[in-house]
Amino acid sequence: MVGLEMNDWKKIGLGLTGFGVFFSFLGIIFFFDKGLLAIGNILFISGVIMTIGVKSSLQFFMKRSNFKGTISFGVGFFFVIIGWPVIGMAAEAYGFIILFSGFWPTLSVFVQKIPVIGWIFQQPYLRSMLDRYRGKRVPV
Repeated sequence: MVGLEMNDWKKIGLGLTGFGVFFSFLGIIFFFDKGLLAIGNILFISGVIMTIGVKSSLQFFMKRSNFKGTISFGVGFFFVIIGWPVIGMAAEAYGFIILFSGFWPTLSVFVQKIPVIGWIFQQPYLRSMLDRYRGKRVPV
């Protein structure tokens, strides 16, 4: 299980990813502040690269099935940088959904096993919605 060990690079990467999400959230809360959104994007991308590695990141983002999501996320990042944060965040959100849609089934199983929150997601209405995608689970 060499891939699951937490070395210092992965810890720093997870921290950068968390700060990236936090700054992006603040940027949205403060009416799409382009500075906070740009910092959040830079921290998020650098955190993902440090967490999974440069080679794995390039393989993931350059996979043929992920081209549409990668291009959309890149165009959205460009729009945020040049000062059009609403259009940029819309494009980034679309790219994020396309890129990481394969991880939603795994995430749903993980969320159902969290002690307090899992009880909510195990209710019949939410569980039936989450079970639709369980067959497409991606190993992480």
